[in-house]
Amino acid sequence: MVRHMMAKCTRIKSRSLYAGRCAGAPALVWAGVPAAAIALALIAGSWDAQANETKAGARLHDRNGTDVGTVAFTATPNGVRLHADLHGLPAGTHGFHLHAIGRCVGDFKSAGGHYNPDGAAHGFDVADGPHQGDMPNIHVDDTGRLEIEVFLPDVRLAGDGGLVDSDGAAVVIHAGSDDYHSQPSGAAGPRIACGVIGQEP
Repeated sequence: MVRHMMAKCTRIKSRSLYAGRCAGAPALVWAGVPAAAIALALIAGSWDAQANETKAGARLHDRNGTDVGTVAFTATPNGVRLHADLHGLPAGTHGFHLHAIGRCVGDFKSAGGHYNPDGAAHGFDVADGPHQGDMPNIHVDDTGRLEIEVFLPDVRLAGDGGLVDSDGAAVVIHAGSDDYHSQPSGAAGPRIACGVIGQEP
C-alpha cells in the first residue's frame, strides 16, 4: 500500500541535498517501511548523482595524434580545481584555455572559441574580462613536462553552462602566449594540443 503525505524539507550537509521534496511537493511513503530507511535511500541516491558530477577529465593530443598528457577537473563548493599533468610539449610560453565545444580534430578549430557562457571580453587585463575559459599562460621548460593546478572560481562542471553539457568543452594549448588583452583570444597563435572534457580519461 502506498500513501501520499507532505514531506518536511530537511537540509543535509550539501546545499542541494534534501531528504524528501520541498515547496509542498508530495513525497511517496511506503506503508510498513520506516521513514529513516526511506530517507537514507533518498540520501544515498542523491550522493550518487552528485558524485557523477564532481569529476571530469581530458586526455590531450597534438596534431599528430600523440598523447601529451591529461587534465583532471574536480568540482568544489567554490568552483572547479584543475590539475594538469603534461608532457611532450615544445618549450616556451603557451596560451592555455577552455574552449566551448568538445571536439578536437584537424587544427583543433573544431573546439570553437573560448568557453564563455557569460559573454565577457577576453583577457585578464581587460576591464570587461576575462572569459570563464581564460587561464594563465603555461611555461614549459626544455623537458617538455609540466604539472600545475589552477583554480577556476566561475566555472562549473555540470548543469546549464557547465563544461560537461550537450556540446561538451575542450582544453586547448596554443603555440604562443596569450597577451591577456587581444580580442577574441589573446593572439596566442595556432592550437597545438587539444583534449575533450568528459568522464575522467
